[in-house]
Amino acid sequence: MPSKIDTYDFQEGRVLAGKYEVAAKLGKGWEGEVYRVTELETGIQRAAKFFYPERNVKNRALRKYAQKLHRLQHVPILMQYVTPEKIRFRGEPISFLVSEYYEGILLTDMLKSRRGKRLDPFQAGHFLYALAAGVEILHDSREYHGDIHSDNIIVQRHGLQFDLKLIDCHFRPGSATMNILADVIDLVNLFHEIVGGRKHYASQPPVVKEICCGLKHSLIEKKFRNAGQLRRFLERLDWS
Repeated sequence: MPSKIDTYDFQEGRVLAGKYEVAAKLGKGWEGEVYRVTELETGIQRAAKFFYPERNVKNRALRKYAQKLHRLQHVPILMQYVTPEKIRFRGEPISFLVSEYYEGILLTDMLKSRRGKRLDPFQAGHFLYALAAGVEILHDSREYHGDIHSDNIIVQRHGLQFDLKLIDCHFRPGSATMNILADVIDLVNLFHEIVGGRKHYASQPPVVKEICCGLKHSLIEKKFRNAGQLRRFLERLDWS
């Protein structure tokens, strides 16, 4: 049985597999952690996802993840897979996937830098639109992300136009339809979070509440069956 490892906490400057130098931690998910690393041979910046052994028995999660990214090369919001690698950590063999790296800031960190740690409703609407438009391409392929939250989104540019990248995926049981709906619920929950969450919800304008649907899953699923429907709904909203 694989060891229970729930954190790596690789420090800046550590060299892994003799090929990659750790630059910074990018995010953490259910399956593992993502770091920005420098490829020593070329100096190129990469992203590396390190799987927790319990979440990657017999390397099944890594293979599924790599195969999924390969299938979805046409989805611009996802990082593109490069190669698998291995290291030993506390005596345990650890697998990781190296992918393209995209410059930017984690959404979590961007929000921390904002006044009140949130976006105003109009700007949050633009953010949600950019994210939904990116995920729409995924959903059109009958695929899903499975782990959309503020620690898994890199913001490359922001203002009235956002350029975003999703840095992780998660495999959930169930049908494609169920998992696509779960993505939509994650999108709405994230929007609720970035406008200030429960603390500010009562004072939000009607357009925010039209999107959030009181965070009731049944209402969200009835209104938005996929990210494309959410994106089209946002296009029709009157923000005046």
